Amino acid sequence: MPGHRATAGTTALLTLLVLVLVGCAGCSTGRGSDTAGDGPVRLTFWSPLRGSQEVVDEFNRTHTDIKVDFQQVPSGEQGGWAKLSNASRAGNAPDVATIEYPQLPSFTIDGVPRDITKLLPDSVRRKILPQALDLTTFDGRTYAVPVDIEPMVFLYRKDIFTKNHIPVPKTWAEFESSARKLKQAQPRSRIASLFTTGGTLYMAGYAWQAGGQWYRTSDDTWHVSMDDAPTRKVASYWQRLMDDDLVRVEPGSSQQWRAHLQSGETAGYLAGAWAAGSMMSSTPGGKGKWAIAPMPQWDPAKPKVSTQGGSTFLVTKDSRHPREAMEFISWMVTSPGALKAKLASGVSSAFPSVPDLVPVARKEMDTSYYSGQDIFGLFGQQAELITSTWKWGPRMVSTTTSGDDGLARAGAGSGTLLGALRDAQSRTMPDLKSLGLSVTTD
Repeated sequence: MPGHRATAGTTALLTLLVLVLVGCAGCSTGRGSDTAGDGPVRLTFWSPLRGSQEVVDEFNRTHTDIKVDFQQVPSGEQGGWAKLSNASRAGNAPDVATIEYPQLPSFTIDGVPRDITKLLPDSVRRKILPQALDLTTFDGRTYAVPVDIEPMVFLYRKDIFTKNHIPVPKTWAEFESSARKLKQAQPRSRIASLFTTGGTLYMAGYAWQAGGQWYRTSDDTWHVSMDDAPTRKVASYWQRLMDDDLVRVEPGSSQQWRAHLQSGETAGYLAGAWAAGSMMSSTPGGKGKWAIAPMPQWDPAKPKVSTQGGSTFLVTKDSRHPREAMEFISWMVTSPGALKAKLASGVSSAFPSVPDLVPVARKEMDTSYYSGQDIFGLFGQQAELITSTWKWGPRMVSTTTSGDDGLARAGAGSGTLLGALRDAQSRTMPDLKSLGLSVTTD
């Protein structure tokens, strides 16, 4: 596994951060850790993650010098991002907050998280999977601590594949071949779905695995290329699957999608490791029928994996107790007790950013749904293959909204997948330029 290293070409982001944070030199070290009298330091924590209350309760039970007040917030697209942004603008953001990987650059540019490079203990840094930490670090400066890292995998109906003598695909060429065999054997069934809602982030995962780089920086300039050669290959591939009616085109996380999974009309699902637990909860009738395989590869001799999903914890610039906030985050990310408390709230297959916690996750999860398959062992192998070439853009909400609009049109027969990504790029450019960024397209 490669060691952590700063990704070249992130100077442009840091240049903007200097402008955003000018006059806030104390933000990197905090304004002190004042307490009310002799009582414990009190922290505020906002998160949409299930199990957070149980984690906070366990922390408060086992710690006397720091106490945490928790507030459940909506998931990002349902208002959590706006709530955090508004609180930060008003100067009263919580001490600790949760943010997903794709949104971290945007919040960093807006000055919401604190630079925690010096606050993050080396003992904690060494425990975190380097590929995860790479996604929260820009030009050697760290702005959040990874909670989980979600390598993409292929969940599939083992019974349907076995019944119809369809091989589990190891390459994308085999994936297409298996899709054709499945359609021929069961005309109403499809191997997977192409999502028209939320699909831009899935397309990003496919492009990432193929070697695409939608965003990179050099010489203080952002280079945006959502139609680079690897992305064109991916878009052309999925366009063919869609045109030949080999995949189901439908909104992600929709009732119709879940109904197709439950009925077997959709026999596969490409997603992050977290999806294994979600499948168990949403499709209980599938117990013993589903299995999980590695993501199909373009070149099996040089396997590469991307991620889909995952969250981070950040210390906000408004926190008056940054060191205690980091102590709380460090405990949440590395403590077996924290993970056990989280998993007590319900099934979760999220892959921990700290590999040392995998035995805890494995022990706490009943994998009989997957016929006892060692899914965490598989996730661990795939996490090692995550490439560190990818960086998310400065305004991914705008990018994904535009991209999803185009994907919906393409799914309805108006336009193409590549056209949707190109349109998303062109519609994102004004947002980037409005930030004062130097932006160009490759």
